[in-house]
Amino acid sequence: MDGSTASAASTARHHYHFRFHAPYAHLAPVFGDNWFGAKAETFARWFGTPAFLIGQTVIVIAWMGLNASGAAHFDLYPFILLNLAFSLQAAYAAPLILLAQTRQADRDKAHAEADALHREALSAASVERQELAVKETAQIRDLLEQNTRLTQLTQELSQRIEALTDAIHRKIVA
Repeated sequence: MDGSTASAASTARHHYHFRFHAPYAHLAPVFGDNWFGAKAETFARWFGTPAFLIGQTVIVIAWMGLNASGAAHFDLYPFILLNLAFSLQAAYAAPLILLAQTRQADRDKAHAEADALHREALSAASVERQELAVKETAQIRDLLEQNTRLTQLTQELSQRIEALTDAIHRKIVA
């Protein structure tokens, strides 16, 4: 591989910013890739939102208000049906929330590993650039020394030419 091809390949490799995340593309979501998995994770994430908490609070207050005031008689005090609804909600919410946390932990771990690989690659590239700078500095120093020697040689030759020209001039004039 010649220098230009190697340089182009190196440039292409360095411009692919997500190359460290590619090894983790095979990770399957905890909920699965299908419709149910996506909806289950969305629902699990929705449990902790202010909209869910406010909506649940409004429903509970309305439930208790209707039954305590006598406007409705489907769940009288001590609200056994409401308690059952909360138990059912908890039975489904807890596993969904735990699965969402597990999936997020897996994503965080994959991102942390990819970031570590990225930092290692940056460090290796930095070392490579430093070594290249040292090598190029040594080459420049050698070129400067060669230039100095050539300049000295040119000066010596110019002095010899001048001396020979003077000698020839003196012989011709004499």
